[in-house]
Amino acid sequence: MSKVYVIHENSEWTVHLTRRLEELNIPFEEWDLSEGNFDLTEEPPEGIFYSRMSASSHTRGHRYAAEYTSAVLEWLESYGRTVINGTGALRLEVSKAAQYAALFKHGIKTPRTLVATGSEQIIQAARKLGDPSFITKHNRAGKGLGVRLFHSIEELERYVYGPEFEEPVDGITLIQQYIETPDQSITRCEFVGGKFVYAVKVDTAGGFELCPADACQINDLFCPVGERVEDKPSFTIQTEFNEPIIEKYEQFLQAQNIKVAGIEFMKDKDGNLYTYDINTNTNYNADAEKEAGIFGMLQLAEYLQGLLQKQYGVPN
Repeated sequence: MSKVYVIHENSEWTVHLTRRLEELNIPFEEWDLSEGNFDLTEEPPEGIFYSRMSASSHTRGHRYAAEYTSAVLEWLESYGRTVINGTGALRLEVSKAAQYAALFKHGIKTPRTLVATGSEQIIQAARKLGDPSFITKHNRAGKGLGVRLFHSIEELERYVYGPEFEEPVDGITLIQQYIETPDQSITRCEFVGGKFVYAVKVDTAGGFELCPADACQINDLFCPVGERVEDKPSFTIQTEFNEPIIEKYEQFLQAQNIKVAGIEFMKDKDGNLYTYDINTNTNYNADAEKEAGIFGMLQLAEYLQGLLQKQYGVPN
């Protein structure tokens, strides 16, 4: 029987989806690609493939999971299989530079960002940015990897040449414009099937200074079982959310062939909206969803169910 194949490297992040698949009696199989092997000449099984590969997989000891998944997705797509969040999504998942380039090309405003590799180049990039305060982050990130706020070049130099410097797994560090928001919040917009589901506002006043870097750290807080922080921001689903950016986001996701994503933005004191992160391995905040009566994983499971029924006639 054809089924849904859930591709991942972290079962703890996947269980919330598989529970929904079980509730709906949808046949599924997990493919844990933290390691593995396959024959390129062998035809893949029939089914709907959904990739939840994470940019931070290397931090869980799965150094080459993303690279291996890329090969698997290429194989699946070469045989014409339906892949949700395939090679295009993974390319953006593992490179924030690729995200910003794609967003910029699509006319979506992002914080000004310089890309550097090598200690001296990081410092030169910060000088070129020319802002009194700025942040650094890893190009291949997730979990707020490499995120730091600096208020001077001298402070950056001490970090880059000091023992606390974190070398990015791909060797690329981003130097980025620091955005201050007046209400200390960010907004994350969730999409399933390429369509807007809901927006959740995250108050970071209790634990973070507001900047793109701090907001990146919030990614962990969308993880239901991941690392904890002491001061957990509050999550509020916006029932009357009506930002024009949603239409652009949907067009952007369609152009990138991304079906499931969480896109995060913030606004500065003048109301300028900056999009700073795309999560193709999205998780949802259980408390906020319960309060609003909206459940992202349920909608995702129903979306996969619809694809399976349409393509293979698997009964609902």
